[in-house]
Amino acid sequence: MTDEIENSQKTMKEHSDKLAKLGMELSKIQFSYKVEEKTSKEYWQKRIKNFEEYNKKALEYYNQVFSLMKIADKEESERFLLQISKFRQLSSSLIDIMQKIEENPTIINSKDRQQSQWSREIKNNITDQSDKCLHHERDMNSYFRDFYEKHLKNILE
Repeated sequence: MTDEIENSQKTMKEHSDKLAKLGMELSKIQFSYKVEEKTSKEYWQKRIKNFEEYNKKALEYYNQVFSLMKIADKEESERFLLQISKFRQLSSSLIDIMQKIEENPTIINSKDRQQSQWSREIKNNITDQSDKCLHHERDMNSYFRDFYEKHLKNILE
């Protein structure tokens, strides 16, 4: 029985080390969800590329969180897996909206008084979707911090 516990602790430590490494990589990417009214196609191309890079690393990070949680509490890890899935959906939707703006970047300009209803909707959608992504990611991190305090802190320290 103690061999099982030791193996479990060793596996948790390995996952924790991978998670720390991914966290460092993720922090270097530094994506901001703040929506800026830039009207150049190049800006939006770069923004999409940066978000896709950030999103890929974030999903890698959250999948590693899931793997670590799964060792300690399978039921809680499955709840977290649902949060990962929702984050993936929110991110995909945000990319779709950014691509619409990339095709016609002037729609983001708030000083344009002759904006169509479609343009206003796209502009509102990107703000809403960015906020949803940001808040969902904060919730995921908070959920994991609480889980860490309850289930992992004593084992990993």
